[in-house]
Amino acid sequence: MSQMVYDVSPEEIMSPGHLGCGACGATLSMRLALKALGRKTVLVVPACCWSVIDGPAPFSAAGVPVMHTPFASAAAAASGVRAALDVKGEYDTTVCAWAGDGGTFDIGIQALSAAAERNENILYVCYDNEAYMNTGIQRSSATPWGAWTTTTPVEQPQSNPKKDVVAILAAHRIPYAATATPAYPLDLLAKVKKAKAIKGTRFLHILAPCPPGWKFSDERALELARLAVRSRVFPLLEVEDGLHWRFTVDHPGDPVEPYIRAQGRFRHLSEEQLVIVQERVDARWGELLHRVVG
Repeated sequence: MSQMVYDVSPEEIMSPGHLGCGACGATLSMRLALKALGRKTVLVVPACCWSVIDGPAPFSAAGVPVMHTPFASAAAAASGVRAALDVKGEYDTTVCAWAGDGGTFDIGIQALSAAAERNENILYVCYDNEAYMNTGIQRSSATPWGAWTTTTPVEQPQSNPKKDVVAILAAHRIPYAATATPAYPLDLLAKVKKAKAIKGTRFLHILAPCPPGWKFSDERALELARLAVRSRVFPLLEVEDGLHWRFTVDHPGDPVEPYIRAQGRFRHLSEEQLVIVQERVDARWGELLHRVVG
């Protein structure tokens, strides 16, 4: 287990008055990430919750330049911004694509894969609220097994497992990939800071709880993100060069039931189905242990 130490900047780059929902995990994550990235950052944001959260033109809550792009093109647009800045000699400006799970796991994965294959010098952050929340809570390939969405109703809940996007990016042998959540802010800050200092394609997968989409009360957002880590539903780890995996916090292995039962999107699950969820989490943890030890 590696020890991460990071001094939190008191400067608030992101402005109040954004259009995010109360306790939005994506908004909390952006606030923290900008503290590590600093003002010499260009954000590339495709269609997603954050294209609304940032505010209506000509206003912006981000506090740094933002380029809005079509749904599928975040990584491609970020690659172009990086090339343009390099021509201008602005090598110390960080280009960060900031996209949701729909624009990363699904619609934008071809552009992301191409950028990763070229090892473009960009940081790509996926804030994952596990569905297309901005357009009405439709399922994505990041939606967990058994979850209700408007396109996977209770009678036919999500029947496929969540896509392992970190393993996909690690298979490209990019210099750095990691997972994070705002419930562990120092871990998140340290990983953003580390990614900023690396040249090449860096990928950060952030679990971003969504109160209206997951169906829980606002004050429980960080509690649920913490439960996801403690129960090993969402382990916090980092991967270097696609080969070297390691955990960055302790994962006690708490039962998944408190995490699942706290969310209305799982209210329909039976005890038998809850056992299946636990078995899937345990199996996934076993796979990760093999990667870390191996």
